[in-house]
Amino acid sequence: MSDSDVPKTNGTPVKPPGTQIRRRAGGAAARPNSSRAAGAGGSSNTMLKLYTDDSPGLRVDPFIVLVLSLAFIGSIFFLHISAKIIRLFSK
Repeated sequence: MSDSDVPKTNGTPVKPPGTQIRRRAGGAAARPNSSRAAGAGGSSNTMLKLYTDDSPGLRVDPFIVLVLSLAFIGSIFFLHISAKIIRLFSK
């Protein structure tokens, strides 16, 4: 089909109903697709407040958290080993 075969109205070609492409709504009003994009311009009062000195709550050094978590893992390991040893001697 060539351009001469397409019917024209006032000099502009008439297209079939399914060939027009609609544009999306304006860029500023569109919702972001991800939470990362939402946080970029969204509320800075949620995540950032966790890492500031103004946040209320318990302040613990990261080294202390590391030591306590390793101690917890060690205690669970010790309980498993001791349970196997107790079961071995109780038979």
